[in-house]
Amino acid sequence: MKFYFPDSQDMVSPSYDFVNDEYPPYRVRQRDDVYAHEIVRPVPYDGILVSKAIVDGSVKGAGKYSTPQRERLYRLGVKNFFRADARMSTLGDCGAFNYIDEEIPPYHVDEVLDFYEGCGFDAGISIDHIIFGYLPLGSKEQPNPAWVQRQKISLGLAADFLAAVRRRGEKIQPVGAAQGWGPESYADSVAQLQRMGYQRIALGGMVPLKSHEILACLQAIDEIRRSDTELHLLGINRVDRMMEFAAHGVTSFDSTSAFRQAFMDDRNNFHTTTESFTAIRVPQVDGNPTLKRMILAGNVSQADAITGERACLRALRAYDKGTASLEEALEALKAYEDLVLPPKKKSYIDAYAHTLRSAPWRTCPCKLCHDHGIEIAIFRGTERNKRRGFHNLSVLEAKISLIPFA
Repeated sequence: MKFYFPDSQDMVSPSYDFVNDEYPPYRVRQRDDVYAHEIVRPVPYDGILVSKAIVDGSVKGAGKYSTPQRERLYRLGVKNFFRADARMSTLGDCGAFNYIDEEIPPYHVDEVLDFYEGCGFDAGISIDHIIFGYLPLGSKEQPNPAWVQRQKISLGLAADFLAAVRRRGEKIQPVGAAQGWGPESYADSVAQLQRMGYQRIALGGMVPLKSHEILACLQAIDEIRRSDTELHLLGINRVDRMMEFAAHGVTSFDSTSAFRQAFMDDRNNFHTTTESFTAIRVPQVDGNPTLKRMILAGNVSQADAITGERACLRALRAYDKGTASLEEALEALKAYEDLVLPPKKKSYIDAYAHTLRSAPWRTCPCKLCHDHGIEIAIFRGTERNKRRGFHNLSVLEAKISLIPFA
């Protein structure tokens, strides 16, 4: 089972000063910062997925890449740009979430293929149009006409895409995008893509589905899937069900959920193979937008906030070194939380107590936890938060490695 990590230019600075919260003065981001596969061992994913919308932008505006980054990607090629091992797989897609509200995708087949070939991807997914709707097997309800139209659009573009790949000499592996609104429609999409000649098919639009609904679709696809057809799950990370997915022809998936939970989830920020912990929030007085607004509005004293912030960091570092007690660390956190926690927001103190008492970074085998200690468990700024996300990717890799795939 291969795991692809979707790129969004997520990097960290190896020389970041956590004590003073400062970057080195002569840091150049693209040259000096590193990707997860450069700093985490073992490498936490098998491949990188890059969306055209992330690189070139789409109807929602500019992408995540600056003009120099975009030009460098095209000039160096995707593997050299990411400084990736030659064995790492690369997969391109269009980023259909970025144009989900449009009647038709904003890209043409040739421009997408120019992107895939120009950047030197190993494989590329045909243009698709996401369907967000689900009707269970045997449902008497008629599908929304817009769903039917989007499936028709996706299949038509898949046929044009495969023809263009062949016309150009098959420089990439073509991956057909299947869209549906239930088991029967997904099976129909896969059947049509197989008849076109696709041997690798990506199943899109499944992110909102429950695991049993995904399995229902895979079981229906089984009825028509050829033995040499490989399936990819777009945006799906259900590690507890991966062995079942694999039994139905799934050979790869991509997801950012483990990474993003490090700083987007309210509680489950720091993962281990058996549990998730809440990261310890110590917002930066000069860098946290919510806290800055509270200070500007006169609701929080800036001087008191700076004093509380520094007291928290001292107490947490002392606790990690064994020179302060759990109670002392929690007392500092409680005082700062009372000062800066937004109204009606539930206290995190009980969760912090569990995190500090367990101290999962002390027993974690990953290099990031070894090098940074408690800093990686502190919810504060992009350098700590993304490192914790990279740590979560290493945990995901460890979980996948323990699955007894046939």
